[in-house]
Amino acid sequence: MRIGTFNILHGRSLEDGQVDVDRLAAAVKSLDVDVLGLQEVDRDQPRSFGADLTAVAAEAMGAVEHQFVAALAGTPGGTWMAATGEEQPGSATYGIALLSRYPVVSWRVVRLGALTASVPMWFKGSRKPVWVSDEPRVAVAAVLEGPSGQFTVCNTHLSFIPGWSALQLRRLVRSLTGTPEPLVLIGDLNMQQPQAARISGLRPIGSAATFPTHAPHRQLDHVLVRGGLRATGPAEAVPLPLSDHRALVVPCAPD
Repeated sequence: MRIGTFNILHGRSLEDGQVDVDRLAAAVKSLDVDVLGLQEVDRDQPRSFGADLTAVAAEAMGAVEHQFVAALAGTPGGTWMAATGEEQPGSATYGIALLSRYPVVSWRVVRLGALTASVPMWFKGSRKPVWVSDEPRVAVAAVLEGPSGQFTVCNTHLSFIPGWSALQLRRLVRSLTGTPEPLVLIGDLNMQQPQAARISGLRPIGSAATFPTHAPHRQLDHVLVRGGLRATGPAEAVPLPLSDHRALVVPCAPD
């Protein structure tokens, strides 16, 4: 099977600055994955023409199951509040999604929260720290009925704030204790592979630079495993005509 993760930047292209749902659909279809985690996903947002980007991607890849989980309600970069899962249908939300060509036995949502205060960060080229705040973070997990039995896949998008993302990752892995293995953790973890492996205790099965898309030199997007699952070929960091990340795709099979 093929497992993928893709931070879609709400479907926006860096080339023309536009969101085109047909372009997103074609990109997802081209990955030809069986399980896909998406991050930075819009639903009912004006900037993406009110589209349900999860549903667009699910139809394109032939997913039989999919779930969008909002991290925030409102407008990213504007007025928003932390999502609770009780948002009214049709309200603008933003979050993550998990899509599968395999049947889902059960779903689980883990809300990871956000820092309640701004923190200083140093950015390349700046002489002084910049005070930044973060948005709420969530994870969505599914127990899937795969060709060789049940396994668990969890998708997330962690904070860009160092230290806080590490705490979120530890909390997330603890929350997945007892889920059917193999366990596969995918997503934009906002950290590089050695740190992600050390903090999570999980095994990376796909190494490829995914960010930034035009000249990638960092791997922020990962497929990490616990249990009997192995890569059957090299990971692919796939450049697509949208987003500032490349999609990461790993072919794999049970041990």
